[in-house]
Amino acid sequence: MDFKTALRSIQKGTFAPLYVCFGTEAYLIQEFLQKLTNRLIDPQDAAFAVSRYDLTETSIDRVIEEAEELPFIGPRKLIVATNALFLTGAKDSSKVEHSPERLLEYLKSPADFSVIVLTVSAEKLDERKKLVKSLKEKDYLISCASLSADELGQWVKGEAEKAGISFASGVQDQFIMYTGTNLQTLSSELDKCAMYIGRGGTITTDILDQLVTRSIEQNIFLLIEHIVQLKLDKAFTMLAELLRRKEEPIKIMALIARQFRIMYQVKDLQQQGYSQQQIASQISLHPYAVKIAAGQSNRFEVSQLLHILDQLSDLDYQMKSGKIDKALGLELFLLKLVA
Repeated sequence: MDFKTALRSIQKGTFAPLYVCFGTEAYLIQEFLQKLTNRLIDPQDAAFAVSRYDLTETSIDRVIEEAEELPFIGPRKLIVATNALFLTGAKDSSKVEHSPERLLEYLKSPADFSVIVLTVSAEKLDERKKLVKSLKEKDYLISCASLSADELGQWVKGEAEKAGISFASGVQDQFIMYTGTNLQTLSSELDKCAMYIGRGGTITTDILDQLVTRSIEQNIFLLIEHIVQLKLDKAFTMLAELLRRKEEPIKIMALIARQFRIMYQVKDLQQQGYSQQQIASQISLHPYAVKIAAGQSNRFEVSQLLHILDQLSDLDYQMKSGKIDKALGLELFLLKLVA
């Protein structure tokens, strides 16, 4: 069951006896839990009708026992159990023993007053396991993976519309570039902008510069974007700002090298016929970051990117050995790059 289908189902009041939310996007897992709780449990009963367990400390057997016990208050109960590592191929370092067969047996005749939600932060489950195969057949698995580049843009647009605000032309992509791809961070920054401009307002570049908090990684992202767009004044202004904030020049250089390495990998894989989604999986990067890197790499040939990486390697040696002033070394590198 995909994430949106699951949400539509619970919104209609149709509940499965068990859901397994897996994936690396914690925000989506929490969103699903919140909407399920709101639809399933009366708010005044939540303190007694919602139970939470950590499966690194509690066995699945205890969770099932809880599901089989009649609700203390209200007609239904919700049991949330996190860290269901026994469904993955990961090694579970806890000493808790789980009985997958017990869960399989329970699902043959589940309690009609209980809903169990198992969560695990893992890209995939181990489909070689009998339990996982059975859960997949019953359509109890909900993938909460990172959104694709297009899905992320749609998500940001949708959240802005819910808040009653909009983006000026081209600013939505700029907002994501400033903020990153973490949904929780994106949501927080959108809330901040919405409070500032009010319902019906429009987010502009000036508002982004005033309000949105950027990490050093995002600043490096933008620094390279300015270089690619041949906006030398903005690139040097951003570098000067990073140095003014006492960011270590060697760290700045390392992050620049990381971004050019990503650009090289993306361009190389594109030339081999890989799609952006496949590249994201291949190099363990968010699809949106691959999309941006693909756009940035269009200005360079593969041979040029390799040459730039060689220059950065040489700069790293010179900076660490004291053969060049660190800030000056960065400035000279930017001048060579634009030239």
